[in-house]
Amino acid sequence: MSWILTHSGKRIELLAPTAAMIDPMDIAHSLAHQARFNGHTRGFYSVAQHCCIVADLVPAEHQLAALLHDATEAYVGDLVRPLKQLLPDFVDIEQRIWLAICDQFNLEPELPPCVHDADLIALATERRDLMPAHPDAWPCLAGTQPSAAIIKPWGSPVSAMNYFNRLMQLLQTEHRRACA
Repeated sequence: MSWILTHSGKRIELLAPTAAMIDPMDIAHSLAHQARFNGHTRGFYSVAQHCCIVADLVPAEHQLAALLHDATEAYVGDLVRPLKQLLPDFVDIEQRIWLAICDQFNLEPELPPCVHDADLIALATERRDLMPAHPDAWPCLAGTQPSAAIIKPWGSPVSAMNYFNRLMQLLQTEHRRACA
């Protein structure tokens, strides 16, 4: 079996995903129920909230890409970065899904550099606010400072609602921008 069933009842073909299979509500629901860091935070903290934080850190024209930067995880889950690097077939499947998401939401597949930078700022902030103290450095955060804002986790229902509402707002903004 190479497909999954989503919250809305859609069948997603993992090896041949299409834009028509991608649903904003499925993304919001799934990401709101997935814990960042495989759940190793002090309390539940969702991928959906992480994406909202990243979107807050970029200019308006890149907020949709920032909000959706982890949307593949709605369909394949969130693997910790060190494990993902060991699984090239997973990376290939994730890329196929990313291209279907880009097609559905009219995004360029290459994320703008500011989204990568914001993702690292969010990661540094999450480490400070949500992770247990540990002396080892995280090499990927070299030179990155956390945000001044303190993260207060939302919980799944609030994460789903906030993510979905933000996605709908950004899609309307992008639609208006495209029509102008």
